[in-house]
Amino acid sequence: MLSRKALLQLLILVLIGWGVSHFVQRTAPVGRDVSGNATARAILADQSSPSVAPSNPTLTLIVFGDYRCPVCKRAEPAMKRAIAADGHVRVVYKDWPIFGPLSERAARVAIASAAQGIYPALHDRLMVEDRRLDDAVLREAVMRSGGDWGRIERDLVGQAVAIDRQLARNQNNAVSLGLPGTPAYLAGPVLRVGGLDQAGFRTLFAEARKKADGRG
Repeated sequence: MLSRKALLQLLILVLIGWGVSHFVQRTAPVGRDVSGNATARAILADQSSPSVAPSNPTLTLIVFGDYRCPVCKRAEPAMKRAIAADGHVRVVYKDWPIFGPLSERAARVAIASAAQGIYPALHDRLMVEDRRLDDAVLREAVMRSGGDWGRIERDLVGQAVAIDRQLARNQNNAVSLGLPGTPAYLAGPVLRVGGLDQAGFRTLFAEARKKADGRG
């Protein structure tokens, strides 16, 4: 059995280790600088994907996600809170369905919904949906987002080529950036792979602005 002195020393070492780990996590870069990457600059300039923007955005955040990705779903509320607190972030959604046919179907429905102006609302619903993303669930989500499911079905056929191109463009963007999977976030010149908590997203936004201003 350890003596009281040994236990105290062990506790001190644990606390020091925790403190060092916490400090490293808070001070280490939250993402990778890709300001010299031509693909990253082209993605940030692309206007073809669904987006949500405040009246005076000062930062663009590209979000690569999948509606069946558990990490995407866990990170989404934290991202939303950080964006709301910031007030100046434009969000661009890059649907990248990598979790199978149900993911691809959901992504296609989401992209088709943009023609009805409900993409942001539908995206939010699908990100909190825990049920299997079959057509019954997708139909319900579209209708609750204010959309017309019949039009979605028609657009999925009539706009199939355009939707194919959007998905292919998103995948090419992801591959060009070397992304291993979802989620991934391109905040200005800073690329983050993996989810974050609210503080992490706020740090990402600050780091991106710092790099963009030439202060990083």
